[in-house]
Amino acid sequence: MKLESLLQYLDGYLGISGHPDYATALNGLQVEGPTEVTKVVTAVDASQASITAAAALGADLMIVHHGIFWDGHLPLTGRLGRRARALFEANIGLYSCHLPLDSHAEVGNCILLARAIGVTPLGRIGDYKGARLGWWGETNEPISLEGLQGRVSVAVCGGRVEVLRGGPQQILRVGVLTGGGGAFVREAAELGLHAFVTGEGSHHTYFDAGEFGIHVLFAGHYATETFGVRALAQHLGERFGLESQFLDQPTGL
Repeated sequence: MKLESLLQYLDGYLGISGHPDYATALNGLQVEGPTEVTKVVTAVDASQASITAAAALGADLMIVHHGIFWDGHLPLTGRLGRRARALFEANIGLYSCHLPLDSHAEVGNCILLARAIGVTPLGRIGDYKGARLGWWGETNEPISLEGLQGRVSVAVCGGRVEVLRGGPQQILRVGVLTGGGGAFVREAAELGLHAFVTGEGSHHTYFDAGEFGIHVLFAGHYATETFGVRALAQHLGERFGLESQFLDQPTGL
């Protein structure tokens, strides 16, 4: 399909223009590519390795969660220049979607992880400049902390899940905010949640869990943010018949 038509659809479906984000996120098309798109490759990060792999697969467009400008708005030199050059040489467009993909109600990282661990979404948690990012909800029946940890580990394909204990023995109300959501532990506790699942957090989160009376589970920044790009690729394949492939490049963080 025409790249321009696909971009218009993505911008509208993901709510790019109306969603606040970090200045360095630069959501939307970051690097131009071919005017026609047949194959889409998705990845969490627009790293040199993922760009090289996308080129080897013959991708026309890369869709990523983290684009290439996180170091700031810098000249196209050094590693930034190498990434841009690799995209231009392979004629691959690069489309990035950060917070809009975390918060999306259908293909968002947060809601998909919540559902993957058996949590029925009931409300929102986590605010960034007026935009709600995560979800909270309830399990079908009370579950132990070990049971919830096991569910989360399965959801992130067997990845390690660190647990900070602080909540009750039986868990029913769970919040989910993928990536670096550790700053929202207090809000999760104030909502009356028993556990909060995120990717990573700061050192003080250890004390937050115990003092606020809530379990906190860290499942990895990368691992919790694979859901959105995977689902978006599937959505585009079903809607437009585009061939798609996910590039897995786990960081262990």
